[in-house]
Amino acid sequence: MTATASKTVHITRNGGAEVLELVEREVGQPAAGEILLRHHAIGLNFIDVYQRSGLYALPLPLALGMEGAGVVEAVGDGVTHLQTGDRVAYASNPPGSYCERRVMPATHVCKLPDAISFETGAAMMLKGLTVQYLLKQCIPAEGLQAGDYVLFHAAAGGVGLIACQWAKALGLRLIATAGSDEKCQLALANGAEHAINYRTQDFAAKVTEITGGQGVKVVYDSVGKDTWEGSLACLRRFGLMVSFGNASGAVPPISLAALAPKGLYLTRPSVFVYAHSRETTQAMADQLFEVVSSGKVNIHIAQRYALQDVRAAHEALEARQTTGSTILTV
Repeated sequence: MTATASKTVHITRNGGAEVLELVEREVGQPAAGEILLRHHAIGLNFIDVYQRSGLYALPLPLALGMEGAGVVEAVGDGVTHLQTGDRVAYASNPPGSYCERRVMPATHVCKLPDAISFETGAAMMLKGLTVQYLLKQCIPAEGLQAGDYVLFHAAAGGVGLIACQWAKALGLRLIATAGSDEKCQLALANGAEHAINYRTQDFAAKVTEITGGQGVKVVYDSVGKDTWEGSLACLRRFGLMVSFGNASGAVPPISLAALAPKGLYLTRPSVFVYAHSRETTQAMADQLFEVVSSGKVNIHIAQRYALQDVRAAHEALEARQTTGSTILTV
């Protein structure tokens, strides 16, 4: 079969949104273990910004994007869980979802239930699988039970709004932080029990007040540098600090002695540490599909950009002007 042309966003150097280029390239046929996928919608995530800027260094030139949904157009040898014509969604390495078509590994690609649209699928896979591993697997030594307090930063973003809803479904008392009163109200409307505007309030002091001086069992922090010290102060004895992003910049080097007074635990996970195989990916996706299909979690797509407007999408994301999920349309 002949190659197919595909509009693709890539970078040839690291930098700001201006380095994003829309080019046309040839897409061939899948080799063993791969599929050819035609996108209907593409997800936008903060990890895309890290890879574009060079904070997460990858070889150049680099096609960006970790998440998408569409239809399988061809299947390589050895792929047994998918076939031509399947509706699918994924969060997957290597990057490359900012395109019309791509050949990619089939490992992390999952059949999309008929009840879930392509746009929802593209908006939820990386974010939803992230929330799955955070709330269900990346938990403190004493476990998480209904009624426990957890702190979740950037709670009005795509990951955060899923976390607010899923935490409520699990009976957890989620304390949200966000950068405006409007974003705090959005978090509350999606299941957060409390919401703190970190621009106008001392979130660590407020968490101490809310929890009666006890602190929270776990902090889920994708903000990084700006919230690091306050996050540690929010934890109770034997609490878990989960640093899973760097939206405000990388966390500076720390002294392990800072964890000693309360016997704190610290981890820096990523989704693919948990979704490390076909089986683990599918098990995580099945839980995500269930909470979305049941209506316990709604995926909020608050911004849509055409593929050619990807620079504007990145600028809005970095300026923290977005809420919920953002997708690129093809």
